[in-house]
Amino acid sequence: MRKIILSIVLLFAVAPVAFSQKDYSADVKSVDGIIAALYEVISGDPGQSRDWDRFRNLFKPETRLIPTRKDDKGELILKAMTPEEYVQLFTSRISTGFFEKELHRTTESYGTVTHAFSTYETKEKKDGPVTNRGINSIQIFFDGKRYYVVNIFWCAESMGFPVPAKYLK
Repeated sequence: MRKIILSIVLLFAVAPVAFSQKDYSADVKSVDGIIAALYEVISGDPGQSRDWDRFRNLFKPETRLIPTRKDDKGELILKAMTPEEYVQLFTSRISTGFFEKELHRTTESYGTVTHAFSTYETKEKKDGPVTNRGINSIQIFFDGKRYYVVNIFWCAESMGFPVPAKYLK
């Protein structure tokens, strides 16, 4: 009887973990899949929690996310972050809705390396006005089994650089 009770207790202790694990394998089967997941996972209404485990699954530990920004003097600088630092920054600063959508992509691949120049737009509401546009330079690694984002370096029009027509549809 004691073994049965212990088995039941263990089942209830382990079951939530076993059943809450989500399958993110479709996100990393192709370049299209990983880029679509990248945009989807950070988009949502205010107060809507993002699936940060899905987000983390897209990256290698060495990955860096590097926005172009301006310092206090108005000088253009970079700020390299790990995916975890990005999650912390995003969750502490984004209080409105945030929707990012890919508009156009130019892709080059060789061996294990893919580079995507991905034009995006952002909105605070899914059906609201565009608040910014820019280009994500995304480097992707294929290990023979799945794709990983290893670098995202981006520049927004708000930095003073209009997106060239050739990078728009």
